[in-house]
Formats: sequence, structure tokens, C-alpha cells
Amino acid sequence: MVLLGTIVNGITIILGTVIGKFLSKIPDRMKNTVIHGIGLAVTVLGIQMALKTEQFLFVILSLVLGAVIGEWIDLDDKLNKCGQWLEKKMGKIGSGQISQGFVTATLIFVIGAMAVLGALDSGIKNDHDILITKAIIDGFTALILTTTLGIGVIFSFIPVVLYQGTIALLAAKIVALVPESLLDQMIVELTATGGVMIMAIGLNLAGITKIRVANLLPGILVVLVLVALVFNLQSFFN
Repeated sequence: MVLLGTIVNGITIILGTVIGKFLSKIPDRMKNTVIHGIGLAVTVLGIQMALKTEQFLFVILSLVLGAVIGEWIDLDDKLNKCGQWLEKKMGKIGSGQISQGFVTATLIFVIGAMAVLGALDSGIKNDHDILITKAIIDGFTALILTTTLGIGVIFSFIPVVLYQGTIALLAAKIVALVPESLLDQMIVELTATGGVMIMAIGLNLAGITKIRVANLLPGILVVLVLVALVFNLQSFFN
């Protein structure tokens, strides 16, 4: 079953969130310290991912162009409105920062090499080892995030399933159309660009900054286009 790894990943996020919800009734002082600790850890994770870039210019251009597009369509505002709608629908159960939990968890779970490589392995080889390993990590991460950010974390399973599921279903066509060397470059620069966004999320959680990270999200698509464009230009002139 091509989507097995993706489905397992979605289920572990839901389970982690549910368990985390039962553990969320901790004193505010402790909760603040915990969320600052998580923020610092997430920042370090983002730095590690960002340093994997082979062409930092791709990262800079992607963030700049992505920010322009994101601010133009104001993704952050739309996401906040979505969060407010969810909070109204969920009532007391959904009390908390729905948008922050959703965005934070989504970025951590979706952006990175494991999501892409795991989905490709699922689609091509029917091998789900990478995604199942990722599912275990995501489940524990969802648990920890939920204790401080609330039930909004649970909604991150939707983009995770859609993103990884789409890659898994289209894996054969992606590999056939995209040269292996280009795909490798895309994964590296995608991870690096996403790492900067995750670092921004960590700084926000630690209370150091108030970056509208959602408005940087178009940079994920921009980096793929830039890498492909440069690759094709180099191939043409060589």
C-alpha cells in the first residue's frame, strides 16, 4: 500500500496530540519555561537544517521572493482567520492558540528531507521505513508541542498527509521527469530554506521575535523553481 507510511504518520500526530492534551494542565510558569526551551531547541534544529545548503544564495532569494509573495497575499492573516474559525467551531475544547500550534507543527513535520525521501521510497519501492521512523518522531514532537501550544497541533496532520501522500502517489512520475542530481539539489535547498523558517518559529516560541513565518511559506515553492532554473541553464550552456 503506497500510502501506508503517510497514513501511519498522520495517525501518530493525532495520537501524540491527544496524549499531549491530557498532559497540558501544568502551571503557567512551568508552561512558559517549557515553551521557551522548545523554542530554543527548534531554533537549533532550524540552524542545523539551514547549514546544509550548498548555495546560500538560493536560500536568500527564496526567502526574499517568498516574503514578497506571502505579504502580498497575506498568508499569515488568512491562517489566523482560519484559526479563529476553528476556535469558534471547537468551543472550549479548542481554547488556545490554534494558528500557532498548527503552523509550528506543520513546518516542523513537513519541511525536511525525511518527508520527501520517505514519500518517494513509499511510492517507488513500497518501502515505508523512513516515514514510519518519521512518524514516531512526529508523534513525540506533537505530544510535547501540544502541552504548550494546545489542540491546534492536531490539524497539522492534514498538510502532512496531503503533502507526503501526493509525493508518494506521484513518485514514479517525479523520478522519471526530474534527473536524480536535480532532485538531490532540490531536497538540499528545500531543507535549508525550510530550516530558516523553522529557526524563525523557534525564535518566536522563545519570545525573542515576532516573525510572520506563514508569509515566508511561498519561499518553499520559489526555491524549487530557482534550483530547477539554474540547473537547466547550466545544462544548456554546458
